[in-house]
Amino acid sequence: MDPLGAPSQFVDVDSLPSWSDAYETKQRDCHQSPVEKAQADVRSPFPYRKDINEKIILWKGDVALLNCTAIVNTSNETLTDKNPVSESIFMHAGPDLKDELQKLKGCRTGEAKLTKGFNLAARFIIHTVGPKYKSRYRTAAESSLYSCYRNVLQLAKEQAMCSVGFCVINTLKRCYPLEDATHIALRTVRRFLEVHGETLEKVVFAVSELEEATYQKLLPLYFPRSLEEEARSLPYLPADIGNAEGEPVVPERQIRITEKPGVPDDASDEEGLEADLSFIGSHAFARMEGDVDKQRRLILQGQLSEAALQKQHQRNYNRWLCQARAEDLSDIASLKALYQTGVDNCGRTVMVVVGRNIPVTLIDMEKALLYFIHVMDHIAVKEYVLVYFHTLTNDYNQLDSNFLKKLYDVVDAKYKRNLKALYFVHPTFRSKVSAWFFTTFTVSGLKDKIHYVESLQQLFTAIPPEQIDLPPFVLEYDARENGPYYSSYPPSPDL
Repeated sequence: MDPLGAPSQFVDVDSLPSWSDAYETKQRDCHQSPVEKAQADVRSPFPYRKDINEKIILWKGDVALLNCTAIVNTSNETLTDKNPVSESIFMHAGPDLKDELQKLKGCRTGEAKLTKGFNLAARFIIHTVGPKYKSRYRTAAESSLYSCYRNVLQLAKEQAMCSVGFCVINTLKRCYPLEDATHIALRTVRRFLEVHGETLEKVVFAVSELEEATYQKLLPLYFPRSLEEEARSLPYLPADIGNAEGEPVVPERQIRITEKPGVPDDASDEEGLEADLSFIGSHAFARMEGDVDKQRRLILQGQLSEAALQKQHQRNYNRWLCQARAEDLSDIASLKALYQTGVDNCGRTVMVVVGRNIPVTLIDMEKALLYFIHVMDHIAVKEYVLVYFHTLTNDYNQLDSNFLKKLYDVVDAKYKRNLKALYFVHPTFRSKVSAWFFTTFTVSGLKDKIHYVESLQQLFTAIPPEQIDLPPFVLEYDARENGPYYSSYPPSPDL
């Protein structure tokens, strides 16, 4: 319901029946007895998995109306394609979407790029470009379409999204046969959920009336809802069911160099470690130098410990992210202490932090941390720069070094990797000393990215003035201290 009590046009994915639920309802309606275990000697490469089926939803409707974490938009390389899916998304998202798409500078075939959802119920839009289909280039088209679905799912995983609404990525203009494309879509999603199922709660296939019959026909092949349906669907699977990730298999390219020669590919990590070490130890040279095996074992165990540590950190960050999405952070947002503006001379997103607008002693700093994650999570997936205005900050605006250390420790690795510059505007001698101690003794890798900026004129050599929204007091201070270089430039009306 909207604020006036009228029914909302948006559809909550949690209200839609799953692929598994629809089958169970049909079984009850038909008064069929429970299916006994199939006696087939050969199991399908896509075996019956109720846990995966419960994540799948087939829905006849407009993907733009789905209330989920992200929906998928299918477009062309310039992200300006006019097809029914894109036009509906643009209409419901509002004019801000078009402005943000211009900053992406297009999208190559098979890639996936992220924007905010703006006026949509979905928080994000993942834009991707399907291939143009020609029969003589079928192999390339199959690989590109697989990349579309895989990259969308990978982006959803990296962003810790709970639910994704897929449109049918191949458009009529691109001439991809619907049935062939559906095979690729379904098996790619199936393989992804087999490995990364814990990262996604719902995957919705939003289809038109024309597309629904094809999906109804092919879904049982990849998502059988019983052992009986699995056995029944097995003969109808295509010859090419892709590799372990659903990627199309090209016979000419099936020669691969194994990562660990002499070790079976399907061995588990622990088994692979033991087998690898025993294989090395069987060589005469290894037997001559017995300590080498021991040293290698310790090194490999150290690597595994590092990987486990990174995985634990990722889980911790995902918990912060989920809390940030669930929390009411409107009081922190109203401070206008952190906001996105334009791009710098290199086309990188510019984020602004206004020190004077952070009343450290009056606000819940944990909520401030949640708000930072909430705003920055989708920004940090690509290169960005931070502009920190230290202008006229007082003691009660100073961020504690313990808070900054916690922030640095909590955020995902992409924040640190993709931060290319931090412009420290109007620093004082004291703030420079504090920043030097913090970057020298508390965090590593940040010191070389900090640039102290004494005037806006200096800042504008890196970021054009029309690409940054300046608080009025910053303009006034700079005009007073450094002369009215750009003091006539109009500040953002929101500030």
